[in-house]
Amino acid sequence: MDRRNMLPIGQFSQASGLSVTALRHYDAAGVLVPAFVDPVSGYRYFRRDQVRTAQSIRALRQLDIPVEEVRRLLGGDEQELATALGAHLRAAERRLEWQRSVVHGLLTRLTEGAEMTHRVTVRQSTPERILVRGATLDNSGLDTFLRTAYQQMYDVAGRGPLTFTGPAFVRFHGVCDDDNETLVEACLPFWEKGAQPTDLPDDMTVRDLPETTLACTEVNGPSAAFPQILGAYDAVADWITRHGFTFAGPARMVYRRWTGTPDHPDNHLEIAWPIEEPAEH
Repeated sequence: MDRRNMLPIGQFSQASGLSVTALRHYDAAGVLVPAFVDPVSGYRYFRRDQVRTAQSIRALRQLDIPVEEVRRLLGGDEQELATALGAHLRAAERRLEWQRSVVHGLLTRLTEGAEMTHRVTVRQSTPERILVRGATLDNSGLDTFLRTAYQQMYDVAGRGPLTFTGPAFVRFHGVCDDDNETLVEACLPFWEKGAQPTDLPDDMTVRDLPETTLACTEVNGPSAAFPQILGAYDAVADWITRHGFTFAGPARMVYRRWTGTPDHPDNHLEIAWPIEEPAEH
C-alpha cells in the first residue's frame, strides 16, 4: 500500500478540522470511511482528497444536520445538496423569526402586560352548523392544508348553494407550531334550515356546534401572522386562567377579514376560546 498520498488520522484531523474522536464516529456511521486501516495497528489513513469531504461534513454538522442526513446528502448530487441547504436556510430563518417574536412578546409582557397588547372580551356564540375538514399536522403544513381545505369546502358549498351564517374559522385541538402536531379543523358555518351539502368527500363532515361563551381578542395586520399571532393565544389563555374560568373546547381562529396574504395590513382575525364557569365541588 502506497501511503504517500495518504494522511494518518492525526494529520487528517488537523487538516479537516474534525477531532480524532469525531473521525472515528463518522467512520463507524459510514459517513467518512478511511481509505486504509492498518490490519496490525488498526491505525486509520485517509486520502488527501478526502479533506474536502471532511470539511463539508464539519460544516453540515455545524448546521445541526443529523449524521444520517449528512450521509444521504453527501451520497447524492450537488443539486440535491444545494436544494437541501436552501431548505435548511429557510427553516433557520423561520426559527430565528420565531425566536425574535418570542423575545419581543416576553419583553412586551414585562413592560406593558398582556392586556395592554391584547384586550380580551367575552361574547356569546349561537348554535352553528358547520362544514368541517380536519387533519393532524404541524405549522409547516398548516397554510397549504387550510388553502386546500377551504377551496374544497367552497366548491361543495357552491353546489348547494349553502347560505353562510358567519365567517370561516379554524379550530386548534392542541399546540400547532414547528415542534408540535395537533388536529386542526377548517370550519365553514352555514344555515341549518337552508340547502344542505351533498356528495361530501370522505374527509369532510357536517357538525353542529352548541351555543357557547367565548373569550376573544382581535389581531390585525402583521400581528395576525405566525408566529406573532401566538401572543394573542397566550393573552386569552392567561385571561381565562386569571379570571377563574375553565377551557371548554378547542381555540378558534376566526377570519373576520382575510386577504390571503399572512402579513397583509388589512387582515383582521379573532382568537376565540370557549369557556365555562368551573364546576362546583
